[in-house]
Amino acid sequence: MIKERLLKKVNKSHITFYVIAVVLFWLKTYAAYQIEFNLGIDNSLQEFLLFINPLSSALFFFGIALLFKKRTKLVMIITNFILSFLLYANIAYYRFFNDFITVPVLMQTKTNAGQLGDSALSLMSPLDVFYFTDFFILIALALTVFKQVTVTNRKSFKIVLLFSITTFLFNLGLAEKDRPQLLTRSFDRNYLVKYLGAYNFTIYDVIQNIKSSSQRALANSTDVTAVENYVKANHAAPNPDFFGKAKGMNVITISMESFQTFMIDYKMPDGQEVTPFLNSLTHDQNTFYFENFFHQTGQGKTSDAEFLMENSLYPMAQGAVFVNKAQNTYQAMPAILKGNGYNSAVFHGNYKTFWNRNVMYKALGYDQFFDAEYYNMTDENTKNYGLKDKPFFAESMPMLKSLKQPFYTKFITLSNHFPFEMDPEDTDFPAGNTEDTVVNQYFQSAHYMDQALEQFFNDLKASGLYDNTMVVMYGDHYGISENHNDAMAQVLGVDEITPAINAKLQRVPLFIHVPGVQGGIQKQFGGEVDVRPTVLHLLGIDTKDYLEFGSDLLSPNHRNWALFRNGDFVSSDVIQVKDKCYSTETGELLENSEACKDIADKVSSELQMSDEVVYKDLLRFYQPEGYTSINPNDYEYLGPKTGKTSKTTESN
Repeated sequence: MIKERLLKKVNKSHITFYVIAVVLFWLKTYAAYQIEFNLGIDNSLQEFLLFINPLSSALFFFGIALLFKKRTKLVMIITNFILSFLLYANIAYYRFFNDFITVPVLMQTKTNAGQLGDSALSLMSPLDVFYFTDFFILIALALTVFKQVTVTNRKSFKIVLLFSITTFLFNLGLAEKDRPQLLTRSFDRNYLVKYLGAYNFTIYDVIQNIKSSSQRALANSTDVTAVENYVKANHAAPNPDFFGKAKGMNVITISMESFQTFMIDYKMPDGQEVTPFLNSLTHDQNTFYFENFFHQTGQGKTSDAEFLMENSLYPMAQGAVFVNKAQNTYQAMPAILKGNGYNSAVFHGNYKTFWNRNVMYKALGYDQFFDAEYYNMTDENTKNYGLKDKPFFAESMPMLKSLKQPFYTKFITLSNHFPFEMDPEDTDFPAGNTEDTVVNQYFQSAHYMDQALEQFFNDLKASGLYDNTMVVMYGDHYGISENHNDAMAQVLGVDEITPAINAKLQRVPLFIHVPGVQGGIQKQFGGEVDVRPTVLHLLGIDTKDYLEFGSDLLSPNHRNWALFRNGDFVSSDVIQVKDKCYSTETGELLENSEACKDIADKVSSELQMSDEVVYKDLLRFYQPEGYTSINPNDYEYLGPKTGKTSKTTESN
């Protein structure tokens, strides 16, 4: 009888309901870690940490419900739904980006609302309802077994709070033992989630963003000195053989959406080249083709690539500069060239507010912005995020020809975008033959973009602009993420995608085509941050007085490595991935990790200093010799109905 009474009391205890909620959520999260995320577990301690790290968050957040005397169960259920939604959002995001959602990313989603539907839906599965199973179980228990439960006192919350803090400190202590200075020197969110958990990472991210917001207010002109000294000490002087070879030429920059280097010279099983035009450009005598060129983007992807190319600064570790730091002062390529008599314009087959471009481009100094309002945005002409590449280039030509020369322009392509599905009428090129639909469709969309680029080059020649125009084309970021490694191993003809191979897969093409100038295939290692000094030196503009972290790719003193935003890097000799050192040539893990230390130290310093410039808005305190500052308020992209696109157009 006593046993039955005790069992009945336990069954109806609010603590029992709390324990069930915590355990169900804990185990679900751990299952999600194992199923959805590739966090690089290397030892038993890391496996143990992965198992326990959801516990402290679950104990704390569900424990808050104990403060609500009459609504404990309801608050626990709501808490479960919010945390489950956060977990699932991270799962969907990770499926494509191999990354975790941050506070700035949520701000980007707000900015880009309505543009992300197709990509988001393609990442979801009906089986994903599993990640909300405990939510429905708690509702059922609350309405049946625990229907009469209420909290009789709040002492239990104090006990739970103490237990959750103790669990977190135990977790953090073990994490610091395996990876010292985890919270101060890690650029990689995978580490933070692996050691501390997805929910604790979110708390950490919120704190970091509050800290970031205060950095600008506390900055002053003395903060620039260390950055200036570093930049000038590491400046790669221009190559006299190429300096000024393109002086006075127009410049056209083309962002090739999601295009990776493995596509160059790739042939389908029937012998067809995927990108015959780009292949021919690779071997064109007037083209510098960089075959060891890497994207360096973070969560801002295409916008990050734009930022790198035009500012020679690294993007933010979390979020995107275009959204979070558009109010900063910049000394970007359009503004620098304005002082040399250039007009500037952007062509983009999406609306100007996407990725906050209508604000950011003013800060960069773009005179004109031809967005979707200038194009024929019919259903037939649009795909994914805007205008298809062929009509985009065709409709851009009259506007390009109308610009006053010399001009600096940027074209942002869109067709080769995840999930890469093509409209049947746009291509008869065969899909790939792997078991992965995304990878298979990538061949078709890449081929379509190649045709559009060939069409554009032909139109340039017909317009008379070709002979006096430098064309810079670059892949903005990866298209195929690590989640498709099984199919990519088949595509590349290897047994598996090792860390070293994956690092090399981050190569994207860079073409710098200069009519009348002898180019050739370039084997040096570099990244998107290196493009600005390279292009400006070709135009005869020395960048030694600018605060930039790029190194002229054609300079004899060019450093032969490129870093990634998470702190990894690649070089001609060694590759570092997640603190492990590999041979670039063989891809084998090196026993002597010291081989990577020298570059690793430079990478860490460079990222920290670039972050100083961006987070503290240090360029407002720095004026290069001969540079005329721009005022974003001088620009207003009004659209075609007004007959002009900016205030500055009238004076051009």
